[in-house]
Amino acid sequence: MTLTRGSFTYTNGEEYHGEWREGKTMILCSIINLVTMLRHHHGLRHGLGQLNFSDGTCYTGQFENGLFNGCGVLVFPDNSRYEGEFVQGKFQGSGVFCRFDGMKFEGEFKNGCIDGYGVLTFVDGGRGAGGGCQEGLFESNQLVRRETSQGALQRAQGVAAKARALAK
Repeated sequence: MTLTRGSFTYTNGEEYHGEWREGKTMILCSIINLVTMLRHHHGLRHGLGQLNFSDGTCYTGQFENGLFNGCGVLVFPDNSRYEGEFVQGKFQGSGVFCRFDGMKFEGEFKNGCIDGYGVLTFVDGGRGAGGGCQEGLFESNQLVRRETSQGALQRAQGVAAKARALAK
């Protein structure tokens, strides 16, 4: 495998700066919650890099075979952001997601969803009955069992710090 470093600007204005793995032409499909990208190109994004989407979304972090994979930071146009682990282009593993309105989830993600142990906090304290924080086991973005999630919280915060350091 040959890694090269460089920049590429797509015809729609999206830009990639970082490392590439030499390879044959292919179609790249990467789905990150609301971000979908379909492009033809020579070589694959591989290693550390930054991808700027034409809508203002920006990913900085690790790539593997053209997809977000490993640690990274994904910032959306509304200033929502995810700092954490990715697998094949999706939030997967530990991380921190902060929404533009102040809602924050620190914990485990699976297949792009809140899934596993973690803490969901609302800035205004308003989530209905029970106050501004939910802690425990989540499945498909829903709290299913309340319990302490200190280990998952610490892992998420550590991974988010690592992702921010890579993004500098």
